[in-house]
Amino acid sequence: MSDQSHLFLSDEWIQAARDLREEFAGSIGPPPAVVKLNVIVTQIPHRSGGELRGHIDSSGGSLVIEKGHLETPELTLTVDYETAHAAFVTRDQGALMQAFFAGKILAEGDVTQLMMLQPGEPSPEIIEFVRRLDAITDTGAEQDPG
Repeated sequence: MSDQSHLFLSDEWIQAARDLREEFAGSIGPPPAVVKLNVIVTQIPHRSGGELRGHIDSSGGSLVIEKGHLETPELTLTVDYETAHAAFVTRDQGALMQAFFAGKILAEGDVTQLMMLQPGEPSPEIIEFVRRLDAITDTGAEQDPG
């Protein structure tokens, strides 16, 4: 596992996150609910085409976040990069609420799936996983043109 950080949603970040998930596979318990949703992230400044299609699926007993779409999702979310960054990198609940009310979070399907993603009290293993994920994630602050 590399100690190097990578831009959020770059191919290098995705691979480092996969490696980290494999490392923690046996120590993190099952997810609290079954969800099957597709995600489209748009306006990614450092990706060719500016878009990434992925999914979140816990129907197999573990939480899988991966590239590509599921054939039968219960929900499809479309968000811009700024909103995805606020959700997964900075975990800025205020920015997420603003994005929701500004129409930057488009949901198609069973929106109750979003509520099932709300985490309970995290285990020490999950806290360590998130800490390590943060360590491989370049916050992208250098992209700020201001």
